Amino acid sequence: MHPYIKPVYDAFTKQANKENAIGMKAYMLHQFNFFGIKTPLRDSIVKAHIKSHPLQDMNEIESIVIALWQMPNRELAYFAIDVFAANKKLWTPASIQLIEYCISSKSWWETVDGIASEWLGPYFKLFPEQILPITHKWNHSENIWLQRSSLLFQKSYKNETDTTLLSTYILHLKDSKEFFIKKAIGWALREYSKTNAEWVIHFVATNSLSALSKK
Repeated sequence: MHPYIKPVYDAFTKQANKENAIGMKAYMLHQFNFFGIKTPLRDSIVKAHIKSHPLQDMNEIESIVIALWQMPNRELAYFAIDVFAANKKLWTPASIQLIEYCISSKSWWETVDGIASEWLGPYFKLFPEQILPITHKWNHSENIWLQRSSLLFQKSYKNETDTTLLSTYILHLKDSKEFFIKKAIGWALREYSKTNAEWVIHFVATNSLSALSKK
C-alpha cells in the first residue's frame, strides 16, 4: 500500500461502522463495499490528511489515485477524488487520461458526478482547448458515464456556459433510453436555468425531450 494512503486507510478502518456499511452497500445496489463512514467524518479525516501531507509530483498523485480507485471500499474512491482535486496546480492537459480512466472504471453515478463537479469543470477551464475534442468524443461514445460527463461538465459554468455545445450534446442524446442520461439532461438544464431561465424554457418548449428530462 502506498505510504500516502495508509494513514487514511487505517483511520477509515478504525472508524468503520458495519451497520452503516450494510446500508450504504444496499443504496448502491450492492455493487461496492463500504467502511460505513458517513460524509462529515470522512471529509474531516481526508481534509486533515491532505493538508498535512502536501504532494508535489503529478506522477505520484496519479499513482495514488489509481491505487485508491482499484481498492474495494468505496470511500477510498471518494478520497481519490479529493486528492486529485486538491492538486489542480499540478494538472496538465494529459491529466485527462486519468480523468477518463476514473469516469470509465468502477462507474456509478456518485463517482461520475463527483468527478464532474470536482474535476471536469476546473479541468476544462484550465485547458479550454480540450473541451471540443474530449467532450465530443465522450458525447458520441457508447459509454453512458462518458456521455453523462459530456452533459454535466458545464453545470457550474453559469454565464460562461456554451449553450451551443450544451444544446448539441443534449439533442444528440435526447432519445437515449438510459435513466442516467435522461436525468443528466434534466440536471444540466435545471442548473443553467438558475442563470438563464428564458433560454431553458425556450429550449424545452422547442425540443422533444423525455418526460424524465423535462421533470
